[in-house]
Amino acid sequence: MRNSLIALGLAALLAGCTMGPDYTRPQTEVPQQWPGTVIRASQVDPFWWRTYDDPVLSSMIDEALAANSDLLLAAARVAEARALAGLSRAERLPTIEGQADAGRQRQSDELAVGAPNPVNNYRLAAVLTYELDLWGRLARSDEAARATLMAQESSQDAVRLAVAADVASGYFNLRALDQQVTVTERTLAARQESYELQQIQYNNGVVTELVLRQAESELAAARAQLPALRQQRALQRNALAVLLGRTPRSLVEQEVARGAAIDNLPVPPVVPDYMPSDILDRRPDIRAVEQQLAAADARIGVAEANFFPRISLTASGGTQSLDLDNLFSSGTGIWSLGGNLVGPIFDFGRNQANLEATEARRQQSYIQYEQTVRTAFREVLDALASQQGSSERLTAQDRQVAALSRTLDLARERYEGGYTGYIEVLDAQRALFQAELDRVLSQRDRLQASVDLYKALGGGWTPPERQR
Repeated sequence: MRNSLIALGLAALLAGCTMGPDYTRPQTEVPQQWPGTVIRASQVDPFWWRTYDDPVLSSMIDEALAANSDLLLAAARVAEARALAGLSRAERLPTIEGQADAGRQRQSDELAVGAPNPVNNYRLAAVLTYELDLWGRLARSDEAARATLMAQESSQDAVRLAVAADVASGYFNLRALDQQVTVTERTLAARQESYELQQIQYNNGVVTELVLRQAESELAAARAQLPALRQQRALQRNALAVLLGRTPRSLVEQEVARGAAIDNLPVPPVVPDYMPSDILDRRPDIRAVEQQLAAADARIGVAEANFFPRISLTASGGTQSLDLDNLFSSGTGIWSLGGNLVGPIFDFGRNQANLEATEARRQQSYIQYEQTVRTAFREVLDALASQQGSSERLTAQDRQVAALSRTLDLARERYEGGYTGYIEVLDAQRALFQAELDRVLSQRDRLQASVDLYKALGGGWTPPERQR
């Protein structure tokens, strides 16, 4: 292995090449098209949350993108990576330093015959040092640093997308809980009125105690469900406020705003018209792991270059004098040129172990890239299936709610006409109440599926009707 690397190094010296592999994107088998029907969309909209036409939601996401802790942390990591990339780039350039020396020295009288003793010594010089990057060690290090910077920038984009999606999901869940509370309060009021009516009829001997207790039981069931829904709504409100990056004081004192009701929130189209292979460029998490893979490739070149000598050039120039007053006089100029070569002879396997560890880390990055790509396509397919399923379920539940509303009307008419007992009215009320709650959940799930699809596709798109 060592002999082959030395031969490779000599070839690189002659050809002026750098060590290590040049990065190429791994080949990935992707489908030719997405399943199902697609729409035509020519422009990607990075502000995809605006397609829901809710100014409150847009304001919330803007607030989160400005103050969310995860985003602030990601921004700090980008700043660190940018600084390290600048440091790595500077390593490829010469270094110029200034030197100033002043001293007084006494020598042995035998050595200082005929010369002043003690003597002063003043020196002022500039020193230039430069490493010849014959093996591309510094170039590969700079390449790795730039790839790391791009990876951190893509990771920041991924966090931004995740924060926006989480805010939208939390907001839709909050609006769904608001609607469920409204449905429950309306049902509770209707059952309270029904119970009071049955109480009057029982007192007048019109109905039996069984009918009264059945009405009381349904009233208590609705009353018991309301606190649980209000609790869930409070928890969702708190989670959303934290996601917005609000201060502890704001968590307590500032309410989370509400916008459009869940019935009035539009659902964007299903899927954009671009090739599945485009997701490799659109998804920020895929771009991040790909740049990490590119950085790992570059670090292999750094590890291979460590097997070969480092050659540094040094040049200095200045002035030197025994008298400070004569430091800039004629004839006091000094200069020097030199070179330095340092290379491993016996390192007892250190460089080889470092190379093997670097190659292993590169393999880890490759596996992570493949896993991220697979996960991305799975998330797209899951979101498409969820959106289709929730839409079909909502359509069926719309019909169910309409049918149960009519069933309740008929049950009341039959009860008031004396054709049936009150149990049919209670059954119809119970079924309609549950169907209305389930319908709200399906509305939320359909909106959630659209958010998941936006996130899975790496952003949003602008359908034709919004471009006109």
